[in-house]
Amino acid sequence: MPLAGTWKTYHNPRYNFEFPYPSSWTAEPSPDNQDGQAFRDPKNPQAEIRGWAGHQVKPFTTKQAKQQAAPVPSSKANFTTAQGLSGALNVNIGPEISSMTLALQQGDIRYHWQARSPSQQFDDYYRFFYYIAQQYRVPPPSQQP
Repeated sequence: MPLAGTWKTYHNPRYNFEFPYPSSWTAEPSPDNQDGQAFRDPKNPQAEIRGWAGHQVKPFTTKQAKQQAAPVPSSKANFTTAQGLSGALNVNIGPEISSMTLALQQGDIRYHWQARSPSQQFDDYYRFFYYIAQQYRVPPPSQQP
């Protein structure tokens, strides 16, 4: 999958995050809550990228609830976006579908991005997916919803 070509930028109206996608890819129907968007490669509909976000639910004040709602710990952070945000980037190679998933935390909002393709083609998409993950941007805390 070449990195050259014409790009567009998806901007989320609810959470103000954004990421690039190839202009030839098609948008899936948006969810009613406007928390994200998915795009598919029209030449390979099983190849998909999607981004979404959500407010971190305030837990009860028990120790267990605090641990469950904790942001991505810095020890789990293994990736830095071009914007300079640290997050967790995970790759899952499955028997049929493989994926790359990015999780970022900024304030009380958790941001996600995921790319998927058939496993036998994931090698071809890897650099392309990685590039898009690097370009994922979130608003500064002062501009968050």
